[in-house]
Amino acid sequence: MANVSVCCVYHLNILKINQVKSLYLILLLASFAVPFVYSFEKKMNFIKHWKAVFLSIALVASFYIVWDVIFTYAGFWGFNPDYFIGLTIFKLPIEEWMFFILIPYASLFIHYALQYFFPAVQLSDKLVKWLTITLIGFLFLLVLLFFDRLYTLINSLVLIGALILGLKDKFNILNRFFLSYLVILIPFTIVNGILTGSFIPEPIVWYNNQENLGIRFFTIPLEDFGYTFSLMFLNLLLIERFKIIFNTNK
Repeated sequence: MANVSVCCVYHLNILKINQVKSLYLILLLASFAVPFVYSFEKKMNFIKHWKAVFLSIALVASFYIVWDVIFTYAGFWGFNPDYFIGLTIFKLPIEEWMFFILIPYASLFIHYALQYFFPAVQLSDKLVKWLTITLIGFLFLLVLLFFDRLYTLINSLVLIGALILGLKDKFNILNRFFLSYLVILIPFTIVNGILTGSFIPEPIVWYNNQENLGIRFFTIPLEDFGYTFSLMFLNLLLIERFKIIFNTNK
């Protein structure tokens, strides 16, 4: 996946990324292409779980798109028309709708690929419980201190809910996801960095800093890291259950 992102950046340089109207679309397709192709690899055969994966993505995306629409109308964030093709639905570029399908798919593929090739690599139950409770405590502190900053508030509450579900999860998904998330952060930092203004004159996605902490990793708001964690983890919680329903959990 990291190679895909490097390749993406290389091609963007060739195309003079500051002038590419379809830059957002290019980022999405570049992120999705290789994971999707390798989904048909015979040994891992990730594509056999397509029903569970796409049903989960659709359900989780529904929640995040509603959240996205509300925040866009409220002016908490928005999109630079210089970098998307022009079609919008409820003020969201069509690329933003695609984001909630293509980026989760690519990230989920990374998680399951790591699980397939390194099945023994996972954190202990004790460490996962300690990490999760510590994160929940930190997030509650953010909620209390910054309840007037709505991106920070809502993002923290959603992540708290996801982590509580993780503590009760019989599949122990967090034991592996805490590690795979660190790998997912590599392409995430490149792609989301470009979306928020790294390597280009203006951001594709802009944020109203009055509604977040104003802390950025390069150009990426700190909240985006929690947003990505909950987006992917909620998908994993559903996928593992749908795999049982569709009898593909083998």
